[in-house]
Amino acid sequence: MFGTTKAYSGFSVKDIAEAKRFYGETLGLDVSEEHGLLSLHLAGGTDVLVYPKPDHTPAAFTILNFPVDDIDAAVDELAARGVGLKRFPGMDADEKGVFRAVGPYIAWFTDPAGNILSVLQER
Repeated sequence: MFGTTKAYSGFSVKDIAEAKRFYGETLGLDVSEEHGLLSLHLAGGTDVLVYPKPDHTPAAFTILNFPVDDIDAAVDELAARGVGLKRFPGMDADEKGVFRAVGPYIAWFTDPAGNILSVLQER
């Protein structure tokens, strides 16, 4: 039934203007705004809807993952842009904030609304 329908994902934020600055300026994504909603236009043709929700509660899981070729360069660039990394109990990250124990190398950070994002590098 939905095999030929273009689907997209979405998530909420507290403040659309703040989200637009973060995703567009800080992260450098292609962002458009229409009718009080944001669209993040990701590489590969994927769009993600960002909508305001006054009683927003951040997701307790990663909502967006950004694959990168060099995670060390990516976390250095995030730091240069004022983005701090998030550490989780039991997930021992190195001095840069990168978890390298199992799976892909991964570092988490949050948007201004507290939603969790990551950069990750396949081994």
